[in-house]
Amino acid sequence: MPVLFSALLPPDDVVGEIAAALGGPDDGLRWEPPERWHVTLAYYGQDDVGTRTAWLGERLAGRGGVDVRLEKAATFPGVLWLTVAGPELTPLAHAAGAGAEPRPYRAHLTLARFPREEPGLAARWTSQLAGFTSRRWRATEVALMTSEREPGGPRYRVARVFALDRA
Repeated sequence: MPVLFSALLPPDDVVGEIAAALGGPDDGLRWEPPERWHVTLAYYGQDDVGTRTAWLGERLAGRGGVDVRLEKAATFPGVLWLTVAGPELTPLAHAAGAGAEPRPYRAHLTLARFPREEPGLAARWTSQLAGFTSRRWRATEVALMTSEREPGGPRYRVARVFALDRA
């Protein structure tokens, strides 16, 4: 069974804004490529795609789109990420199952990873991206994603898309 999670995928122009703000990073962090950038709503672990599709479809039925914006960088131990702002985002994440996870939901978009014992590696980037703000966009769909381990890092694929249809 594949590893599954649900996510919002940023539009291409927002991905471009992030890439432009980063420039050409080459400082020892393990950068996530733009094709893997996403905002996780909920992580499910190994699960059956059909079963999770039915469950998630019921949980998201009748939900409307959400306004989202990416903002300044921050860190978790070993992770450099962008803050995700949007008042409707956390309720959507909880509907998608985020409340079942042991830690509180914190919307973010992972940019890079670094050794936990070297938190200073990300300091330049939290400073450089302190004023970053993307344009606000309306997320009108949730993607159920699969994650497969590959030599160059995980490979994410969209298994199913759920429209957020209520205005």
